Amino acid sequence: MAATKSRIREGLLAAGRAFVLSFASIVGSVTLFVLSVLSITLVLLGVGLVTTPWVLEEVRKHANRRRLLAMTWSDVRIPVAYRPFPPDLRTGFAGQVERTTLLLKDPATWRDLRWLLVDMSGGYALLAVSFALMVYPVEGLVLAAGLWRVFEDSTYWYGFVPVSSQATGLAAAALGIVLFHVGLWASRPLLRLHFVLARSVLAPTQEQELALRIDRLTETRHEAVDTAASELRRIERDLHDGAQARLVAMGMNLGTIEALVEKDPAQAKKLLAMARASSAEALTELRDLVRGIHPPVLAERGLGDAVRALALRLPVESEVGVELTGRAEAPVESAAYFAVSETLTNVVKHADADRVWVDMHHAEGMLRISVTDNGRGGAAIGAGSGLSGIERRLGTFDGVLAVSSPAGGPTMVTMEIPCALS
Repeated sequence: MAATKSRIREGLLAAGRAFVLSFASIVGSVTLFVLSVLSITLVLLGVGLVTTPWVLEEVRKHANRRRLLAMTWSDVRIPVAYRPFPPDLRTGFAGQVERTTLLLKDPATWRDLRWLLVDMSGGYALLAVSFALMVYPVEGLVLAAGLWRVFEDSTYWYGFVPVSSQATGLAAAALGIVLFHVGLWASRPLLRLHFVLARSVLAPTQEQELALRIDRLTETRHEAVDTAASELRRIERDLHDGAQARLVAMGMNLGTIEALVEKDPAQAKKLLAMARASSAEALTELRDLVRGIHPPVLAERGLGDAVRALALRLPVESEVGVELTGRAEAPVESAAYFAVSETLTNVVKHADADRVWVDMHHAEGMLRISVTDNGRGGAAIGAGSGLSGIERRLGTFDGVLAVSSPAGGPTMVTMEIPCALS
């Protein structure tokens, strides 16, 4: 009985979702397709240069909402493969021209427009069948309850049943019950088939996906070179202004001590104490500098223990779960460590959280790390939160970053890096 109730509930829920989604398919997709065609056509007249970026952005939002529903309702993952705009994009009318050109050159734009056509036709048909199988049986029950008398002097067809008497009304009710059970069985697969159809159109081909990865890797490699050069300059500056300055001062003190050791032993003793303090401070700065380049605990104990050590120093309660059967290559471990470190720093600075969870595991050739907090949410890549730097760091190793942070929280930052464990 419980299984039957659960099946009825799931079938009705899927049919209800199909009913709601059908309006988005027929109204939203038709409207956006018409606007897109008109706007792109008007590009030659100049008007489309103003309207096309806005219309195509709305198309992308519409497609992304469908991607979210596909993952939430049917666990169908539809990849996002839009080319990012360059950071130095101009403003004004020249920027609109450049923006329109980039959008029209992006293959994902034309996949979106093809999907609008499919969504308003085949996609809508699947949704209509899904909820019709649950709604149409009601008519059979109503006919059996007495509505057949309206058609007593004529023949009314319910499916393949001609209804003109109580007996044929009961036959219509029986057909309705059969259709209802078919709907309970078919509504969820039909809803999933709708999303699978969308994925077949929206997802890039293997060649397009490979080209995107090559472009992304080329970009991140250049950024990695620039970041490495900047890091070397920072290390040089820290050494020059910190430890090196202290060591020079300590050498001068030792020279003074050498001249005073016989004439003024008391003063020489004070200078020795100062030199010893300077050497301790220089050693501390050197250790901090080395830890910033590559933490010793990471080299000695691996990524799991290094992240645990990070969590122990946090001012909020933390929980770290690690399921790693080996160690990744040193560059991958370093990138993952500093990505987690930056994420935890963001939690402390911006999230207003009192608890954070870190989970790390390796499966299917992918190192997956999630950092979750119970803070106020609202985090976004590119919003000045440091997440853009993390995305670039992971991109050097063909890794990806995903952020889920609704207003009010919680926030989950997920990182994936393809790698093998030793």
